[in-house]
Amino acid sequence: MWPEWKTQPQAEMIVQSLLQNAFAKCPSAEAFRIKLLSQTGIRFRDILDHIVLPEVLTDVDELAACGWRPEDSSPLVFKNNLGRFPTIVLGNESSISFKVERLADFLKITKATGTPEGRPFTPYRRCKIWEDEGVDFLAVERNGYAGFDIIDFPDSVVRVSRLYLQRFRTRRREFDYPKQGFDVTEQLVAEAVEELGNDWTCSLFLKAEREYWEMRNGAGRLQKRRQDALGIGWANEDHHTYDSSRYYFHRLIRILEHLGFECRERFYAGADAGWGSQILEQPVLGSIIFADIDLDSEELEIDFAHHPIEPLPELRRAGLWTELHGESMLDAGLNHLECMFDSTALRTQLNALGVTMMNPFSNFPHLYQELTVGEWWPVNPDRVELLERHHLISKEQAEDFRLNGAIGSHFENLERNDGYKGFNQPGIDNVLRIIDPRKNLVEV
Repeated sequence: MWPEWKTQPQAEMIVQSLLQNAFAKCPSAEAFRIKLLSQTGIRFRDILDHIVLPEVLTDVDELAACGWRPEDSSPLVFKNNLGRFPTIVLGNESSISFKVERLADFLKITKATGTPEGRPFTPYRRCKIWEDEGVDFLAVERNGYAGFDIIDFPDSVVRVSRLYLQRFRTRRREFDYPKQGFDVTEQLVAEAVEELGNDWTCSLFLKAEREYWEMRNGAGRLQKRRQDALGIGWANEDHHTYDSSRYYFHRLIRILEHLGFECRERFYAGADAGWGSQILEQPVLGSIIFADIDLDSEELEIDFAHHPIEPLPELRRAGLWTELHGESMLDAGLNHLECMFDSTALRTQLNALGVTMMNPFSNFPHLYQELTVGEWWPVNPDRVELLERHHLISKEQAEDFRLNGAIGSHFENLERNDGYKGFNQPGIDNVLRIIDPRKNLVEV
């Protein structure tokens, strides 16, 4: 149920050595690395996409010993699934490719003079940004594509992709009943997948989901502006978190699976917390979803992700959040977005800008996680009345939610080291019990 994710220090040493050698040869890239860290809190390592090495000079046995394996489709492409590591490609020259959310924005900001390859709004674009002493640095934009070939899509397909992005951005989110919302959303996703495939559709869908979350999270908007100022957007995203009611959880999972997500592992915060998650990963995008749900320990033995489960007698954290704000897949949007940083740098920079962090819930050499203090959302009094009528909240809680609203969303500062891909189960239990709306009543 919980994979034994481990740190991979030897593999990380290879990556860091390659980066250090490349930066030493290219002062312009080194200057960007420093600027990226000082102005956004992001390490260059956190937006690394792939590395090309000269085939004749590469020790393939050393790569294999550290977890890189050749792809079945291409013996010159090596991937390391033991952790978060860049793909290594064997070629004729050395290059470092890093991710940006939209290549056109990066080129405009940096005033780069290279010629971009790949058409705008297609799944893969790249451009050489710097070159010096035999090493090139390229910016790459990926929209649901893991390969390295530039594909010339016809105008009609590009237009369809842009139309679906707008449909995702403007999709209806408020319905009289959640079932209607899930039906409409699933149909929209299915239509997009039919025309564009799972991976391209997933990239467009997540972009729209982040934009909706940004509208409701001030810390996220602030950090996005800082990252946009360097032209990289959310290139450092790690995972997205959805909250769901128990009854509609299987519908949430079904939509995510339409988008190409695969159930990776289950997560249980413990009997005291009373909630759990299905963690999913989209293998082409590398994106991860935390799908949170109220859960009893004995339910870990059933496939709660794919079958309806009845409500519990009482609401826990995820259930109450959903009843107050709505389903994450519908009107509420993401609970929080998590991105990778140098945690100390980001915390210091955001604190100077007035953004406060909660105490970290993971504080290890290989994993650091902390949330911004939750942002308050108004709550529809009709929702509160229904909860009070069914004795799911107390009279005092109901009055507080009516007058003051409830804790809504967060932004997460996450640092990973040595390629560690897992999460801290006990720590997240502690912090999410703290952010339960019932524990954050306003004192007057």
